[in-house]
Amino acid sequence: MRSIQGTPIPGMFAIGDIGSNTGWSDILQSQNVVIHAAARVHIMDDKALDPRLAFREVNTEGTLNLARQAAKAGVRRFVFISSIKVNGEHTLQGAPFTADDAPDPKDAYALSKLEAERGLWQIARDTGMEIVVIRPPLVYGPGVKGNFASMVASVARGLPLPLGAVNNKRSLVALDNLVDLITVCIEHPAAANQVFLVSDGDDLSTSELLRRVGAAVNKPARLISVPGSILELAALLLGKKALVRRLLGSLQVDIDKVRDLLGWEPPVSVDEGLRRCCEARRNC
Repeated sequence: MRSIQGTPIPGMFAIGDIGSNTGWSDILQSQNVVIHAAARVHIMDDKALDPRLAFREVNTEGTLNLARQAAKAGVRRFVFISSIKVNGEHTLQGAPFTADDAPDPKDAYALSKLEAERGLWQIARDTGMEIVVIRPPLVYGPGVKGNFASMVASVARGLPLPLGAVNNKRSLVALDNLVDLITVCIEHPAAANQVFLVSDGDDLSTSELLRRVGAAVNKPARLISVPGSILELAALLLGKKALVRRLLGSLQVDIDKVRDLLGWEPPVSVDEGLRRCCEARRNC
């Protein structure tokens, strides 16, 4: 099932807002699998009167409304793209999150995703529709925005970055790898009613990631080694504590479950994923 806002395209449908009252019945007819990736994500300068309710309306109630209608229409499998933030925000280095860890959401977005997951399991019990939950970490690829895009732009412009001494470990997933796993989960019998974590299988420190971005844009990353304590103090003074925490902290995921159950391996390496991401940026 596909949908798009704006001018209708053959095989696509204009949906508009996704929430607890969105009607899906016409689109769901004769569909066998639904892949649900739409979500309300973090918004800078959020204008919602109650952001928590806004996250729930789209990410929880919107998801469950679609799933109920999908089950009623006879959809066999519902693939839900959740978030690693359901597991938590950080890991100790060398102690990655697993798919079977107890959830530990820290913000309204993550909580709304967890509530959607729990509602989906109840729908599966009530209706027999198969559920697959995929929790990706940061997804990068053509069109990536936010802090990742800013990082690529900074390296491409040759700006000096004070992150040469950062020795953390973070898992990322190239868009191509995420799509490949979703494709496997559409049909694989062992994927039914499972939660999977996904990554490129190659965890990097922030400094190593910047060096590899430099290789992808053919411009060496200009890294300055600044102690983490100084970076944290500067972030506190500038109101950028959350950003620096992500740059300095570790967040690793264990993908052994998806390897063992589905026989899946990431088809695209980190270096190739970064090359494709940066090439698309240059062509924009």
